[in-house]
Amino acid sequence: MSSERGKDLVEGSSRSPSSDTPATPSRYESQKRRDWNAFIQYLKNQRPPVPLSQCNYTHVLEFLRYLDQFGKTKVHIQGCMFYGQPEPPAPCTCPLRQAWGSLDALIGRLRAAYEENGGTPETNPFASGAIRVYLREVRDCQSKARGIPYKKKKKPTNQTKGSEESSSGPVHFS
Repeated sequence: MSSERGKDLVEGSSRSPSSDTPATPSRYESQKRRDWNAFIQYLKNQRPPVPLSQCNYTHVLEFLRYLDQFGKTKVHIQGCMFYGQPEPPAPCTCPLRQAWGSLDALIGRLRAAYEENGGTPETNPFASGAIRVYLREVRDCQSKARGIPYKKKKKPTNQTKGSEESSSGPVHFS
C-alpha cells in the first residue's frame, strides 16, 4: 500500500476514481471525524477501557460531562446574584460549561458517525432517550441561568401565511 493511500484511509479522505484532484472533506465531515476520534479515545482512556461494542448511553453522558471542563459558556448557579441576567455587569465565579447548542450539534455528529462506522440505529447510544432528556435539561438550565428563554423556532406553514395576509389589509375605523 502506498503512503498516500494509507494517509487517505487514516484521514478518511474520499477520492473518486475518475477525479484527478482530491476531494477535501467538508467542515462538517472533518468535525465529525475529530469528534468520533475524540470519543473513541475517551473510551480507550477509561479504566478499564470500554470497547465500542459495550458502549451505552451512560458512557455518552459521562463523555458530555467530561467535556464541560473545556466549555466557554458562563452558566450562573442559582445562588449567584447574576443568575437569570443575560449580561451581568461584573465577573463572577460561576463555572464555564459547554453551551447547549454545541452539545446538541456534537450528539448529532456522533450519532451519524456511529452508524457510518458500522453501528446499527437500534444500538446507537447517541440516539438514546436519556441523551435527549439530558440535552433538554441542559438547555432549560442554561436558559434560566443566563436569563435567555429558549424559544423553539416554528416552521412557517402556508396556512399561517394565508391568515397573516388576510389580516394585514387596511384597517377601517368608523
